[in-house]
Amino acid sequence: MTGRLLLAAALAMPALFAQAANPLSADAKALWAQIKTNNLKAAEKMPESEYGFKPTPEVRSYGQLVAHIADGNMLICGGAKGEAQRPAAEKTKTTKAEIIAALQESIAYCDAAYEAMTDADGLKMIKLFGRDRTKITALFVNVSHANEHYGNQVTYLRLKGIVPPSSEPRR
Repeated sequence: MTGRLLLAAALAMPALFAQAANPLSADAKALWAQIKTNNLKAAEKMPESEYGFKPTPEVRSYGQLVAHIADGNMLICGGAKGEAQRPAAEKTKTTKAEIIAALQESIAYCDAAYEAMTDADGLKMIKLFGRDRTKITALFVNVSHANEHYGNQVTYLRLKGIVPPSSEPRR
């Protein structure tokens, strides 16, 4: 790089950092936006008649899987918000409409947690599954959990000949 380019880059750095005042929480929000959309679209794509589908007897049905994602969202985002949650969608919701409503409720609940998070707030310690963690870690754990089970959703959809949301053609 020439001296002028280095000087221009150095002068631009404060502006770049000012734009990313909360880079960790911004990353968490961006990842959440992607996975919540995929989880919900995948839940909507599966026909109600297939919500009881299990690829093998030992695993959750599709409906139980989606309800489990909703329960995970409530539990983990509750930890990030400092609110104890006792979700039970997987044990109590049986119809597609009930399960999607529970998923939508959990997404709205998590949206508030992600929206309120700043990097400074994210460094505060909480208990998550009996371990000391930062609040921002809870949000990344939530994204990880939702992604893990989106992978399951994709498998179930593909077994039924349905293209998952993340594989749909881009517009």
